[in-house]
Amino acid sequence: MKRNKVLALLLAALMLFTLCSCISVDISTPEEAQEQEQEEEAAVPAEEESEEAAAEITITDMIGREVTVTPGSYTRVVCIGAGALRMYSYIGDVSLLCGVEDIDNTSLEERPKMFDSVARPYMLAYGESFKTLPSCGVGGPQAQTAEAEKILSCEPDIVISEYEDVEKEDALQEQLGVPVITLKAGPGGVFDENFYATMEMLGVIFENEEKAAALVEFIKTERAEIESRTADVADEDKPAVYICGLGNWGTTNHLMTAQNYISFTVANVKNVVTDLAAPGIQAIEEEKFTSLGEDMDIIIMDAAAVKNIKPLYAEDPTMFDTCKAWQDGEVYLEMAYNAYYTNYETALINTWFIAKTVYPDLFEDIDMDEKTNEVTQVFFGMDLADQISAAPSSFGGYQKIDTATFFE
Repeated sequence: MKRNKVLALLLAALMLFTLCSCISVDISTPEEAQEQEQEEEAAVPAEEESEEAAAEITITDMIGREVTVTPGSYTRVVCIGAGALRMYSYIGDVSLLCGVEDIDNTSLEERPKMFDSVARPYMLAYGESFKTLPSCGVGGPQAQTAEAEKILSCEPDIVISEYEDVEKEDALQEQLGVPVITLKAGPGGVFDENFYATMEMLGVIFENEEKAAALVEFIKTERAEIESRTADVADEDKPAVYICGLGNWGTTNHLMTAQNYISFTVANVKNVVTDLAAPGIQAIEEEKFTSLGEDMDIIIMDAAAVKNIKPLYAEDPTMFDTCKAWQDGEVYLEMAYNAYYTNYETALINTWFIAKTVYPDLFEDIDMDEKTNEVTQVFFGMDLADQISAAPSSFGGYQKIDTATFFE
């Protein structure tokens, strides 16, 4: 009996020792505890600062410049140069803008206004918010250099630029003390690999990679769909098409064309113009236009040219008489896609319109208002078809022109 009691006491003592060894007792004074807490709180910002420094990366912008950036850290953005604000608006948050060029602020009386009548979808989408921002420069076709003082007055922490000059961009970055990132689209416009790379670069800088990837994939899918629908059309069944009204908004007319128009390439359209000395948009001679007329089954006219063609037609109503398409009433209006550089979403929509115009049976299911809204939803998150058609220089939107009355 006595032995059992001893064993019980020993067992109890052992359990108590084990329990005590598992318990950590804080025996520090209140002052020591407070110091330890302050040290732990001070360590948190240091860790965050380390993580922020680690987030710095070096990117190569679209003209080959290496620039150090911290993705996702920018809260004050300025866009300068033709097309920069438009391309930023596809990927970036417009609420981060701290300045805008005068050409994109319609509340100003003194500003370049040559594009006000044309549908620029980024302006339709965000123009009201642009009115509230200070000036970062005049902008427009006549502004060939960045205005550093105005940019500095906006206090940006990053500048998105479309001035494609390495030395000038490096100098501007040195002067501003913030990253200057140069964008670029390339000759293929919305279908160009440079445009895709620009979207992806913006996605990285502003931590919106998912949106950038989705936009690029959408464009590629749209192109593949158009190509697949027209791939089996035999050459002998393709109508010959003339595109006109391309190029500079202020000078374009019925003679401005291209033999390598990207929308024709994507839609497998037979271009009536084939023997120019160089690629790209250019004017042909009046005599050449006249001689090509009998081969024109269809004319696609960019809406940008209407304001210049109308007075020419008033002077000489016979200017299209040699054009088979004009005589047959096969003249169609695409939306102006080049106004303060390219409206990339409009260029994509135009490609669908051209494909539907040239191959109506293959695109019978495509409604242009629905397609326009589908595209602007992807680019801007909103339907813009009605606003695009309502712009003065859209003349009511995509349409077949009544050649007897259109230029009256």
